Amino acid sequence: MKTCYGALTLLIRFSVKFDRTAFACHSVRKYVRTAARVRVPRWEEGKHADGQKWKSLEHKGPLFPPEYEPLPSNVPFLYDGKPVQLSLAAEEVATFYAKMLDHEYTTKENFQNNFFTDWREVMTEDERKLIKKLSKCDFSKIHKYFVEKSEVKKNMTKEEKQVLKEEANKLTEEYGFCLLDGHKEKIGNFRLEPPGLFRGRGEHPKMGKLKKRVQPEDVIINCSQDAKVPEPPAGHQWKRVQHENTVTWLASWVENIHGHIKYIMLNPSSKLKGEKDWQKYETARKLKLRVDAIRREYRKAWTAREMKQRQRGVALYFIDKLALRAGNEKDDDTADTVGCCSLRVEHITLHKHQDGQDYVVEFDFLGKDSIRYYNKVPVEKQVFKNLKLFMENKDPEDDLFDRISTIYLNKKLNEAMPGLTAKVFRTFNASTTLQEQLDKLTIDDMTVEEKLLAYNRANRAVAILCNHQRAAPKTFEKSMLALQEKIKKKTEEVEKAKKELKQAKKDHKEQPSEKSKKLVEKKEKALKRLSEQLKKLKLQETDREENKVIALGTSKLNYLDPRITVAWCKKHNVPVEKIYNKTHRAKFAWAIDMADENFQF
Repeated sequence: MKTCYGALTLLIRFSVKFDRTAFACHSVRKYVRTAARVRVPRWEEGKHADGQKWKSLEHKGPLFPPEYEPLPSNVPFLYDGKPVQLSLAAEEVATFYAKMLDHEYTTKENFQNNFFTDWREVMTEDERKLIKKLSKCDFSKIHKYFVEKSEVKKNMTKEEKQVLKEEANKLTEEYGFCLLDGHKEKIGNFRLEPPGLFRGRGEHPKMGKLKKRVQPEDVIINCSQDAKVPEPPAGHQWKRVQHENTVTWLASWVENIHGHIKYIMLNPSSKLKGEKDWQKYETARKLKLRVDAIRREYRKAWTAREMKQRQRGVALYFIDKLALRAGNEKDDDTADTVGCCSLRVEHITLHKHQDGQDYVVEFDFLGKDSIRYYNKVPVEKQVFKNLKLFMENKDPEDDLFDRISTIYLNKKLNEAMPGLTAKVFRTFNASTTLQEQLDKLTIDDMTVEEKLLAYNRANRAVAILCNHQRAAPKTFEKSMLALQEKIKKKTEEVEKAKKELKQAKKDHKEQPSEKSKKLVEKKEKALKRLSEQLKKLKLQETDREENKVIALGTSKLNYLDPRITVAWCKKHNVPVEKIYNKTHRAKFAWAIDMADENFQF
């Protein structure tokens, strides 16, 4: 019986890892569970047929932010030096701007103009007649009021903070969980975002616009037909209640800035999210088996007679080689960000014979979140020749790849491999890079701290590949100075310990005794301990400096197969808590359970 169970378990584990049909193996799983009373993890349980995501779904709906509390009568808004009593709606929007007075955004003309335009729309007619120039508006008293409120909150007693925490926990317990197929699952973003001013990334053209308060009448509720429908706030009703079990969202609405649909979704730690994650990385692993053939095909397209085929071949080359996003067509009023398919002639410069390379392409454009992508890349001669061809008789603002679109590109990729899109290349290349870098940088006799530095360097290689940049944190210089001060003090302690050890050895040599010998041993241990502490501090300094303008979190959470990290931790005896925090461990519970130390992407 034991042998039978072991064989079946291995069969199931193999199937779960490499074959999607494993989710349908109910009879085998039932036998194993019955025979050995083993609990199958939620992400390995059977899925529903016909695209259904669940059979039953019940929840409390979204948690709406509290209604606006008017300002005290002694906190005035001034216009042209005189106090003005604003209507409630206008006052609320004024507080959004006032709270941001010490922020760089309120110095930007675009932010100011968008705010003032939207603010005037919520004003009464009389307010609009009076308030005509933002330059005459004085929000300083309101700003001071909120700064003081913030200070009061910071200086709360431990008991007062505990009361607030308990209230928040009660709301989380009520609204933060749902029942999905009998499982209590955590909901991700159950709190609706309060109204405020849109910030955006970089120089977004819509910065400063009013993000309106979401009302129950804007919200569509999704739950099972037999579930109790969530109660809307008193005096309100939902836009609609539906029972669509082929989707995983619980509520949706349209936000007013871009007109995009927003959703309340399950927490990343949920069964459905875990299954979706697993599928994403398995698709990327399947690409590993097909990528050589796909690369041969797109290289062949470089010399095709049809211009459309050539453009497809070169675009795929960049998506594969540089991990560029495919790029989507956008409305004219969004930020001028582009991806590979939406590159314009002005975004690239061709250099023949530069930096020791024969053919170099210089990229300079705004990518996702308005982050600049700048890179000089050596390319093959045929790619260079094609780019020259694509640019002929075009103006700088014309599309470089004018014959293809993201939709066309993904359609062709799906024909090459079911489920393959341009985004899969990004996941594949990111995970492949992490695996290669970890294998290259990790040495068995490293300390845990040295292994963590190696991991961060491997992760950093991925972040650079994916252009995951960030501005240096505002507190960077201050924290680095504090760390360097620690290093200085620890260095002095090490030097002092060396001198004390040297003296202890000298004394023992001159007058050997059991006491002097023990003193030498004590001083040796002290020096070793202090030297290890100094080494850790210096590793921290190196790590912080190297990570100053690189964002490691995005790739770690979205593009790197977590099984690579889990396997690396198990193989090299690094606690997984050193890489993933509690939230991350919940999100990647399926990987922690599934991957052993021999897993390779």
